[in-house]
Amino acid sequence: MIVIFPASLLADDAGPAILHAQGGVWVNGNEAADSTAIMPGDLLETKPGAVANLTTDGSTILIQAQSIVKYNGDSLTLEHGSVSVGTSRSMSVHIDCLRVVPVSNEWTQYEVTDVNGKVKVDALKLDVNILAGSSIRKTSPESTASASATVHEGQQATRDESEVCGAAKKPVGAANPINTKWIEIGAGVGGALVLCLLVCSGKKPSQVSPSSP
Repeated sequence: MIVIFPASLLADDAGPAILHAQGGVWVNGNEAADSTAIMPGDLLETKPGAVANLTTDGSTILIQAQSIVKYNGDSLTLEHGSVSVGTSRSMSVHIDCLRVVPVSNEWTQYEVTDVNGKVKVDALKLDVNILAGSSIRKTSPESTASASATVHEGQQATRDESEVCGAAKKPVGAANPINTKWIEIGAGVGGALVLCLLVCSGKKPSQVSPSSP
């Protein structure tokens, strides 16, 4: 027996999306096919010259080239690049401590760009709110409060991510940082080796004269 459920019930229950691409788009580190099911938590990346279309119940998203976006079901996390959103379901975009969300549930179109710490919001159809939340990095209450605003249709607003959310986190692998895990392991091995040399030899370590450097 075949049971058919209304499409609206399936969309509300699952929260997936369909990705349409023609090469140069990666999902969770793997190159995506022309049509791919996307689930909440999936990370999408578009290479230079490649774009991707994401469709879900009540929303369509265009991910521009050289962008990194996390799909959250009812929202997007933009780590870098640009997205264009059309939604009647209040699909929002998060950038660090900033959140861009439509003012109403009517069909709203807007674009968000995050490049080099500069966030730009364009309200293409109807209005969107920029909301500044708390950040784990140190910021002044004044900068957070002033960052929240309504961008009206046809207008544009920009925000400095470091001023609003605090100093940007250091990228992983920047300046070839030394992994502290290996430092701890090295210290433990070195300490054990010294202890073994002292105990196994049966000799006490020579005392260092206080006058010695």
